[in-house]
Amino acid sequence: MKETKTYYVEKAREPVKIDGNWNKPQWQKIEAVEINNYMGAVPEFKPSTKARMMYDAQNLYVIFHVEDCFVRCTEQNYNGPVYEESAVELFFSPDVSNPEKYFNLEINCGGTPLMQYHVVPRKEFTVLEVDDIKKIEIAHSLPSLVDPEIKEPVTWTVEYRIPISVLEKYSSVTYPRDGVSWRANFYKIAEKGSNPHFVTWSFVDHPEPDFHLPEFFGALKFQ
Repeated sequence: MKETKTYYVEKAREPVKIDGNWNKPQWQKIEAVEINNYMGAVPEFKPSTKARMMYDAQNLYVIFHVEDCFVRCTEQNYNGPVYEESAVELFFSPDVSNPEKYFNLEINCGGTPLMQYHVVPRKEFTVLEVDDIKKIEIAHSLPSLVDPEIKEPVTWTVEYRIPISVLEKYSSVTYPRDGVSWRANFYKIAEKGSNPHFVTWSFVDHPEPDFHLPEFFGALKFQ
């Protein structure tokens, strides 16, 4: 495994209200990662994407902040192809003994999620049941349907809380605590549309856009 980047994840001092507010006090002192490594063709417009993460004994908390343009999302079905339009993604391996096995949680700018658990990238995976995904609390700043495309600059956020108990139904989990390190990568994507792009936090050395390469995940080090 190549460890190209490290993000130090702080423990939340209190439960985080999931409201999509990037500027609320609980997030203000939390370091943000920059998602700025492009795969494939570099788009004419480069979105500026940041993410922050915290954890507590039962949950992971994540928020994305995107300064975007040419934004569209019409997919409103759970586990639909949300990655085709404006979306943010977190891929992560919660079992330290099997870092090649990972979850991918992909959420479009309208708050519609897709989530899978991969044993072998692209070849052997489980699509999470909708009832389980619904236990993930999601907030988003844009409407659930954005159509026609917003061609002007627009800033949007997606924030969510993942109960660790949801993960345990599909995978062994090494619970986050001080000293534990998971493998992960953060992504921004719009596979189709007028400004397609594939952007990563931890650099992925591959000639074609492909996020399903856990050997290039960075490290989440819990504190």
